[in-house]
Amino acid sequence: MNDRPVVSPFESEASDFDDWFFHNRNVFESELKATACFVTDPERTLSVGAGSGIFDERLGIRHGVEPAAGMAELARQRGIDVKIGCAEKLPYPDGSFRGVLLNTVLSYVSDRPRAVAEAARVLKPEGHIIVSYIPREGSYALLYELALARGKHDSEASPPVPYPLKFIQGTHWCSTDEIISLLSGAGFENLDFVQTLTRHPKYSVLEVEEPVPGYDRGDYVVVRGIKK
Repeated sequence: MNDRPVVSPFESEASDFDDWFFHNRNVFESELKATACFVTDPERTLSVGAGSGIFDERLGIRHGVEPAAGMAELARQRGIDVKIGCAEKLPYPDGSFRGVLLNTVLSYVSDRPRAVAEAARVLKPEGHIIVSYIPREGSYALLYELALARGKHDSEASPPVPYPLKFIQGTHWCSTDEIISLLSGAGFENLDFVQTLTRHPKYSVLEVEEPVPGYDRGDYVVVRGIKK
């Protein structure tokens, strides 16, 4: 079994990832607010797939795992202690953390059940997993699938600076039903959801949204589950 998830172009063009968030600042702030709802103990939380650390720095998370060396270096520049590794094989002993954050990571890993099981393994009893995702049933995921099929974004339906297609090649957008099944199957209980980006994608850049409970209308959803 291949433990290594999709890395390139995150490996070679890491700075372009940050550039998109800088150009879509309100989207970033909306997603950050939603994620922050459940990151209650950041100093004892592990970020899996930490990327450039752009979220973790603001959330106060100081420990991360990232497979792409280019991304990991950017995260280290932000003060994150990053180990090179992947979600399916975390380089930490059992029961190391109070929280584990997988920030849109499950769309990119090759073995999602194993990644969630690994998160459970490194959590202390009654620790919590936090998973953010772009729901398969939402507007953004459908827009991205259309863009991949056409080979370009639809300028009349997309934000002015759309997400680079190179970063969504080979992704699997998880439905909310799939996320619930993954977390429940790994023994997580008391699932709690918040959502944001409730406008059409073209208009989601206009202002920062406050997160609201649930998962029925947001294009960015965050769920927290408690380890049994």
